[in-house]
Amino acid sequence: MITFSTGEAIMDDLRLAWRTFDGDDYRRVRQLGIRSVVTALYDVPCDQVWPLDRLEALRKSIEAAGCRFEVVESLPVADEIILGGPAAEALTEIWCQSLENIRKAGVRVVTYNWMLGPDWCRTHWLTLPDGSETLAFDEAATRSDAAIKQLPGWLKNQDDAEFRQRLDQYRRVGSDQLWDGLAKFLARVVPLAKRLEVKLAMHPDDPPWPVFGIPRIITDATALDRVLGFQDSPANGLCFCTGSLGANPENDLPAMVGRFGSRIHFAHVRNVVRTGPRAFYESPHHQGDLDLAEILAAFSDVEFRGPMRPDHGHRIWDEQNERPGYSWVTRAIGAAYLRGIWETLAASASRSRRRAA
Repeated sequence: MITFSTGEAIMDDLRLAWRTFDGDDYRRVRQLGIRSVVTALYDVPCDQVWPLDRLEALRKSIEAAGCRFEVVESLPVADEIILGGPAAEALTEIWCQSLENIRKAGVRVVTYNWMLGPDWCRTHWLTLPDGSETLAFDEAATRSDAAIKQLPGWLKNQDDAEFRQRLDQYRRVGSDQLWDGLAKFLARVVPLAKRLEVKLAMHPDDPPWPVFGIPRIITDATALDRVLGFQDSPANGLCFCTGSLGANPENDLPAMVGRFGSRIHFAHVRNVVRTGPRAFYESPHHQGDLDLAEILAAFSDVEFRGPMRPDHGHRIWDEQNERPGYSWVTRAIGAAYLRGIWETLAASASRSRRRAA
């Protein structure tokens, strides 16, 4: 009888993960040598509880392919909660009920963010010299309100009048209001997460500066420290996104990993090329302004054992993908790159131990 190797012995301490969307084939994830699946119930609005039966059905379909449902990305936080509006308390209770159902379905890591309005944002597609296409951001392109309707991935079917009304409202919001809302939210949800043994993972703002005049507050080490300080609990943690934070050259990513390592519950790893002040494009993992080998060495130094996924990819080989940034081909290449770095770090550490013995 032939015994097949899983190839996972070396990788026991690196939990590579893969984000999936509705209709994705989980067998393809397993064929990449990855078991950890990151997904969500993307169609459930913020004013409804995530149904337990759907979560369990999702888990079973993932497990049938030999994978594990390990991370929810994301459990959206309604803008009304972020603003601290009249419906914030009721919507927070709905969020908590969804969290309870997520835990009942066996998931222990839940990602969320505190971005008001358009969430993560890119302004255009960029064709690279090799003919591949990637997502890019240039603040100059955000000076027109009309431009936001053309953002890659932006919902084109939103009502224009409602959209502009919301945009005007969000521009009047100050950073203090966002921080106050976050403090109240964490005071409610972190004790619950602790009781449920769930790790909450705050994703930083992407990009890490105001967009369309809407404030962004989760942008640097000082902000991350403040988030964690609101509720000093292991349940209150971070999703460390190298591309989001790395778009700002002032963010020292290896130092930040070293500083927050014990509270980083989930990692997104991608690279960027900065093309000017508040301008960048998403580059292949092995290229760009971020030293991913140094960043992964920092993760290794803090003995990071949480899920880590190759984040975003550019389009090559005429791949057709309706979800900007989520090419299967180049994310798979990115996964192999991260795996290679991690194995090299492990081999180097092993040699050092042998020499010291």
